[in-house]
Amino acid sequence: MTQDARFEDGREAPLNLGALDAEDLKVISSLCQDAVFPASEMKWQRGQARFAILLNRIRWEDEGKTRHAPERVQSVLMFETVKGVASQGVPKGDSDTILSLLTIVFEETEAPSGHILLNFAGDGALRLSVEAIEVTLKDVTKPYAAPSGKLPKHPD
Repeated sequence: MTQDARFEDGREAPLNLGALDAEDLKVISSLCQDAVFPASEMKWQRGQARFAILLNRIRWEDEGKTRHAPERVQSVLMFETVKGVASQGVPKGDSDTILSLLTIVFEETEAPSGHILLNFAGDGALRLSVEAIEVTLKDVTKPYAAPSGKLPKHPD
């Protein structure tokens, strides 16, 4: 007797996702929640209107599976059409400062333009002024065991 394949039995593959509207951005935000990275891993390429972060994100898409302990993976989070970058409480280029990303939200100004806000633990934030939402999240390494061995928890 044969059984149908289950979603849980599918192979693990690196993420390569894009966001072109606020709803898509919510998905990327949820996958990047609790990602950590040194402040030196942020780069604004003004000439290309691009802002990128190399981060270590929790593999939230794997939550609840019992195949292995919680994992992180290095990913590139890239924002296109960036016209300006402002920061509050975020040191620039400091490799000793580790940032923890909490949320990514879009505030529309004049459609399709607006601000993408990246909020960090400890009250730091970045505001990217964009012509439109054009964001990609791409895993660039193999997953590795989360050093803590646990998933982050947030109060309800």
